[in-house]
Amino acid sequence: MAGVVPERTEQALSRAREAIVRHARLVDDFPSPGIAFKDLTPVLADAEGLSAIVTALTHGCNDVDLVAGIDARGFLLGGAVARELEVGVLAVRKGGKLPPPVHAVDYSLEYGSARLEIPADGLVLTGRRVLLVDDVLATGGTAVAAAELLQRAGASVVGVAVIMEIVGLGGRDTIARGLGAGVPVHSVALD
Repeated sequence: MAGVVPERTEQALSRAREAIVRHARLVDDFPSPGIAFKDLTPVLADAEGLSAIVTALTHGCNDVDLVAGIDARGFLLGGAVARELEVGVLAVRKGGKLPPPVHAVDYSLEYGSARLEIPADGLVLTGRRVLLVDDVLATGGTAVAAAELLQRAGASVVGVAVIMEIVGLGGRDTIARGLGAGVPVHSVALD
């Protein structure tokens, strides 16, 4: 893996935060009444915004063997981050999207339950150091479930990187409880 240059990622963090302010779209009452949803789609559709976000997500990443992107926006980001780090990428899929056999984990959401899966054949995860990537960190349950899934398959999750962290929902604390306080969480921006 090529080394990540801290000065370059520091500059990208600044550019990424500017792109979020400039391009993010605020949508009232989505996905339910009273919620103000910050849509990052316009940020990612902007070439400079996407470039800055991808580089910013690599900030502080060292000694990573694989990037795992969480379904679905994490796929977009994960592939680009993996390319930047010169490592492979793995899609952590929602249940029922992969052919068997799969490794799977079921977990609780604030509104029900969900399942995440990765292939059980065709790739060896044992001993691999994985960076987990997603667009938003809210309550942290999905990130912890994805990390648990990767750990069950033999990988070690060495960090979590997201574009936006919704601070008031406690996701960082959930990750610390689920993965240990030593697993760094990197957010490009806070909301």
